[in-house]
Amino acid sequence: MDFYIDRLGADPGNFGEWEVPMRFTNSLDEHITVRTSVAFFDVSHMGKLLLKGEDVLEFAQYIYTKDLSKVKQGFMSGPTLSLNELARVKDDEMLYKITDDEWIVVANALAKEKMLDYFKQVVSFRNYKVSVLDITGKYSIIAVQGPESPRVMELLGAKWAADLKPLEFRENEEINGIKIRLISRSGWTGEDGFEVWGEHGEMKKLVEALIAKGVKPAGLIARDTLRIEMGFVLGGHEYGEDPLRYPCALSLRYGMGAITWSKSGFVGEAALRACRKEGVRWIRTGLIMERSAGRIFPRQGHGVYIEDIQVGWVTSGCYSPVLNRGIAMAYIDTRHAIIGEEVEVNIHGKKYRARIVDFPFIKK
Repeated sequence: MDFYIDRLGADPGNFGEWEVPMRFTNSLDEHITVRTSVAFFDVSHMGKLLLKGEDVLEFAQYIYTKDLSKVKQGFMSGPTLSLNELARVKDDEMLYKITDDEWIVVANALAKEKMLDYFKQVVSFRNYKVSVLDITGKYSIIAVQGPESPRVMELLGAKWAADLKPLEFRENEEINGIKIRLISRSGWTGEDGFEVWGEHGEMKKLVEALIAKGVKPAGLIARDTLRIEMGFVLGGHEYGEDPLRYPCALSLRYGMGAITWSKSGFVGEAALRACRKEGVRWIRTGLIMERSAGRIFPRQGHGVYIEDIQVGWVTSGCYSPVLNRGIAMAYIDTRHAIIGEEVEVNIHGKKYRARIVDFPFIKK
């Protein structure tokens, strides 16, 4: 972190147990740079768990809602959900298939320790032949994101990166003399991009190389507003394990093939199928504020109203620099969750008009 503060003037902040760059210049400018050009993020705080052993696939099929049996070596799969027995979400995660017997799980930073303990408990209880190793501290991850990211990789001497398919990865490469453990065509911004893994010193060299090519850094605030524009969920906001705070996973409308209904035998399946049969009370939707609200936007916990009756609550919100207005995700009572319906959001005691919309907020 000292490198980012001293070298690039980062404004630091805390995310869980990590000190991270929150912004480098202006978070709105960083957001727009990713949408229109290219920027890089340091996402080393993401959890990285290595699974090895002959029962890895059986283990993963038990843990996750998505059928992973047809994932090809050299490809990622996900996002997929890990549920508890009440069909609430422990974490949404990506998996890298290194070989049949070796996978890497990328967990959200705040869930890493919980998932590490959970994996070990499952391995022990079900006698899986699987070893679980925390490799979070071993590698840094630099995410190069934006429509110009393939051009940047070519400038760095990795023209081949543009040939990677979405979610495909390569291992043990060199980019302009920089040793790369893994590079994937992936990201969390809704834009084209690459996530590059390597030992810390090597990733510092990559950052210097990116800066030399004119690529600007972006911080965690921009990363959050980018994911909200795309309707991507975050633990502690859109999902969690507490059934008193969070609806069944089905209410997330996660999409992206995160749940394979033809699959059976995963944790939380019975409750999830019961939820599907009975229907859900709450559904995750988007809210877009009227322009008259200016830069005022909803935040987590703000109430959503129709005719002075509360019909939902906000889970995440931000000002969208692309749409020039506030946007939010919210859980809305399914009896009122009509696309295009006008609602009001109570922001610090004053109600502002908004409209229910679908995801993503911006079309790519």
